[in-house]
Amino acid sequence: MPALEFALPNPPFLGRCSWGPSPPTSDQRPRDSVEDEFELSTVCHRPEGLEQLQEQTKFTRKELQVLYRGFKNECPSGIVNEENFKQIYSQFFPQGDSSTYATFLFNAFDTNHDGSVSFEDFVAGLSVILRGTIDDRLNWAFNLYDLNKDGCITKEEMLDIMKSIYDMMGKYTYPALREEAPREHVETFFQKMDRNKDGVVTIEEFIESCQKDENIMRSMQLFDNVI
Repeated sequence: MPALEFALPNPPFLGRCSWGPSPPTSDQRPRDSVEDEFELSTVCHRPEGLEQLQEQTKFTRKELQVLYRGFKNECPSGIVNEENFKQIYSQFFPQGDSSTYATFLFNAFDTNHDGSVSFEDFVAGLSVILRGTIDDRLNWAFNLYDLNKDGCITKEEMLDIMKSIYDMMGKYTYPALREEAPREHVETFFQKMDRNKDGVVTIEEFIESCQKDENIMRSMQLFDNVI
């Protein structure tokens, strides 16, 4: 189902990260590691230490250093607000309007709803998307789709999501997308997911249906080797 292929999107900042040389085998700490520790103590928002983040996520110390460097390049203050997040995300979809979808994605990363995403917020979500179990990833995707966070997905919420995805992909896709396509995808989604036909999709219905869909399971596994 095309809608669910976007359940776990490519988060911003990953495109800015590149792996450096392998860490030395000696006890000497590499220069960039020392610089990262210094930066961690001087940014306006000071994130948790790398050791603590390593315990809280499924990333290694080296991976966290690389992720932090990419995050720091885009967000020197150490935090990103919604407008900055949308601006960064728009660089990945220049052919369309990604602002609405970026807002939904921002809200999924902003788990404490304080209007900002810190490095801790970012790597916590990224750890689920890239290193979590299938259930972890599906729960994260459900939270993204559940716009008002009331524990179920309505047709209105899914239609908002689908319209934002079509806006993001742009009007010049091939073959051209029909105007009624988002609503048709929503109907297909509910026929597949709404098992008891009560007009909403619960987390249990969502996870059960996704786990039985080979295409969705394949799309979940695409994230296994991103980092």
